[in-house]
Formats: sequence, structure tokens, C-alpha cells
Amino acid sequence: MRYHSLNHKAPSSSFRNAVIRGLAPDKGLYFPDDITALPQDFFRSIDQLSHDEIAYEAIKQFIEPEIREGELKRIVKETLSFDFPLITLDDNLSVLELYHGPTMAFKDVGARFMARCLGYFNKDNNEKITVLVATSGDTGGAVANGFLGVKGVDVIILYPSGKVSEIQEKQLTTLGQNITALEVDGVFDDCQDMVKRAFLDEDITNHMNLTSANSINVARWLPQMFYFLFAYKALYRKYEDIVFSVPSGNFGNICAGMIAQQLGMPVRPFIAATNKNRVITDFLKTKKYKPRPSIQTISN
Repeated sequence: MRYHSLNHKAPSSSFRNAVIRGLAPDKGLYFPDDITALPQDFFRSIDQLSHDEIAYEAIKQFIEPEIREGELKRIVKETLSFDFPLITLDDNLSVLELYHGPTMAFKDVGARFMARCLGYFNKDNNEKITVLVATSGDTGGAVANGFLGVKGVDVIILYPSGKVSEIQEKQLTTLGQNITALEVDGVFDDCQDMVKRAFLDEDITNHMNLTSANSINVARWLPQMFYFLFAYKALYRKYEDIVFSVPSGNFGNICAGMIAQQLGMPVRPFIAATNKNRVITDFLKTKKYKPRPSIQTISN
């Protein structure tokens, strides 16, 4: 599979290069060139497959042969080593619980998958890769846990002082080894700005192999399609019409669900549920992108 920049001003890329670089040279996000739908028999009999089998069949076209079948199956199995229970609330409403991973964040899936891909690609390389991450809490914890002990990869996490929960701060700061957490006197936007400036600073990038484990990285957001497929597996024999409502900030998670839909998962249109931080929602409505400082809410 080849990947292209969504800014369309950079050469096409392999999956390996897209994972290691994070962003394309033109600062665009890498996106798959093609998405081939899976056979409808896959979806008709999806309840006969394990989670590992579903995930492997869904992801393999985007990664093989750069990661061989056996290694990719190992990565999938290690990524999905916890449960994804679907809880029924009433006859027409269910909730997919995504907090049963090691850091209790839905981002555990993407972080663990990316860490293992990056570790695989860098296993025979003498040059270290530095993963630079800004977090408001859950991303940093998931990335720290996912990358802990990965050979040849250092992780630097920037988090805003006093703006993460006590348990999240402990997840960031107590692991040691190849994980470094830096407390920033500011808000999340300041952390994010520092990360962006680092990627644009040639004095840094000429001396360090930098990548990001935020949802700009295709290996972080793409595997999040797995649990949409798991939910479909649990529901499709009970309901003719299935609609996913996805809490959305930067829309990486819902994008992964829509990739599952492009693979042929027969569901209705998605609902992006946003709070007051609705920059992308406003952009989709007005076609004008107007960044603004984040607003503290009970959901972030």
C-alpha cells in the first residue's frame, strides 16, 4: 500500500516511511492511496471470527508486505490483549466500552499498534527514533504505556501543569526507562504548539529522527477501526440499521470508523458528537478553518 499527503504536495510514501515520519514533507497527513472493500461474506459471517482475525483481515491491505503476515498477526494479537464489551442500555441503544486497556483510554489500541509497528521497523536500526507527543491526559498515558521498553525508541511527552488528572500524571511520570514526561506551565494548546514548532525546526529535525504518536500518525488512528468492527459483530444479527455516534475532537477516531465503512461494513452514516471545542464541526459547515483556544469541559 502506498500513502499520499492530503496536501498533495509531497511524494507518495510507503507505510514504513509514513509511520516513521508522522507528517509528510508538505506537512500534510498521510492517507492510503486505495481502500479495497472486503468480501461481503466477511461481514455476513463476522460473528464466526475472533477479534484478532477481524482486525488482521481489516488492516492487512494497508500494511503488508512491509510487515510480514506472521509479524502483523503478532502485532494485532498484542495490541488487542484486553476486552471491548458492548453494554446494552435499552432496546435501541448500546455503548461500546473502550476503557479496558492498560491506561483506561480508547487510545490504547492505536498507541499499542503504532508502538509495535515502529519497534518492528526500527529493530535493526542503530539510530534512535524520538516520539514527541502533546497530551491533555489520555493520549500521553496510552503512548507511554504502549512504547514502554520499545528498543530504539525514546518518547517525550509534554503535558500542561495542573490540567491532567492525578492518575493520568502518574501514568506519564512514573514509568521511566525510555519515557520522559515534561510538565509545561501552560495549557494543552501550548504543548501542542511546542510540538508543532519542533517538527518545523530544522536545527532539531536535522539531528533527531522525530515522529509523532498523536492522531496525525496513520499507525495511531487507522487501527482504531478495529473496535467499530467488533461492535458491528455484536449487533448486526439483531439490528438492520446500525448508527455509530462517536465523541469527536479532532475526528481521528470517527475517521477510523469511516474507513471500516469503506471496507464494506454496512452501517448508516456516522454521528460526530462534539462539545464546545467545535473547530472541525464549524469547518465542515462553513469551509473556513478558524483555530481557537480549547475550552475546558467535563468531557476533556
